[in-house]
Order: sequence, then structure tokens, then C-alpha cells
Amino acid sequence: MKFIIVGYGRVGRGTVRDLEAEGHDVTVVEVVPERAERARAAGFDVIEGDCENATVLEQAGVVEADALAALTGDLNANFAACMIAREHGCRTVLRIDEDYREEIYERYAEDVDEIIYPERLGAAGAKTALLGGSLNVLADVTENLTLATVEVPDGSPRVGERVVALELPGDARVYAHGHHGAAMDVPLPSDELAAADRLAVITDRTSLDGVRSYLTGEA
Repeated sequence: MKFIIVGYGRVGRGTVRDLEAEGHDVTVVEVVPERAERARAAGFDVIEGDCENATVLEQAGVVEADALAALTGDLNANFAACMIAREHGCRTVLRIDEDYREEIYERYAEDVDEIIYPERLGAAGAKTALLGGSLNVLADVTENLTLATVEVPDGSPRVGERVVALELPGDARVYAHGHHGAAMDVPLPSDELAAADRLAVITDRTSLDGVRSYLTGEA
């Protein structure tokens, strides 16, 4: 499959590496010369220019691309790139910052295929969104990590806290969240934890008990 990654920052680099490792055709679009040069040095195809310029995206192959992920730190630029890609029938993945309010999320959600919060979801989630797959991607779990679903117990001291603000032990991260009885998805910045909610977390195996203890208040 052919993908365009806009932005060669932290999330963009990881996404490009993952996709190329799986044999996909990936082109990077980057406006910052130093980052563009780093992408070239890493062996990636690069188009240097402004992603808000339709000509730049056409040079990157947007006409033939299966999907485009706009992963820069500039929401307006990301949205513009997605709208250009949408005109060519591309699947579109839009990065927004985790502190955006729910009404802003809903505003953009109508116009793109996927919205990601890379501060919580990471490059693995950006790759998954491009491919149109489920958030519960076992292929993203290495031999040193585990993807586990934990339930928030009654009486948890974390009830009422924002999901994105949870301070899980070690390097554990929330991958998805679901209220009791509801499907799990990437948490919105305004989502608060309630009893019987479920959290999908990625953590090293030695920290999983610590995550459970954190939710029960025993730690």
C-alpha cells in the first residue's frame, strides 16, 4: 500500500519506520529543511514543502496514495492536508493535541476518517489508523510488552479523573477506554473515569500489577 506521512517529527518518524518495515510504500512530506534532510538520510522518499500546498502533495503521490496521515504539530496545516487528500479519495488521519476540547474533536471528526492523539496513542496507533484497523492491535505488542484490559473497581480513587491525565506506573500508557458496556476507543480529553470502566493499557509485564494497584488505590 502507498502512504503519505506529513511531518517527520517524533510521531511521524515512528509511523514511517513501522510502515516501511512492513513493506509499504511511504513518502514523507516535511516543510522544515533539517527534518527533511534527516528523513532522506534515513533512506525515506521525501518531498520538501508546505503540506497546505496541493502541488506539494501531488508531487508526493497523493493521487495514487491509499492514505495520508497529517502528523505535524500544526492542526490547521494537518487539516488542510487532509482536505486535499480527501479530494483524491485518500483515507485521512488527522493529528490533534490531547488538550483540545470535545467540541473541537467533533468539528473535525466529520471531515476525516480518523483522529489521533499521539501523546497517548503513539506511532503504533497512527499506523493502525492508516490501515483502518482496530485499536486493539496485537502486532504492536513486543515480547517485552503486553496489551491488557483492566477494569476500574468500585471505590477506585481514580474515579472522576480525566483518562488522559492518569499517571500510570512505569511506562504504562492508556491505549483505549470504554465506559461500562460501551465499545472501547481512544479517550477524548474530557473523558472521565467511572467505576466499571475498562482501560486497554500497554505496559511491560512487570508493571501490570502496579497498574491494577494504582486503580484500586493500593499503591
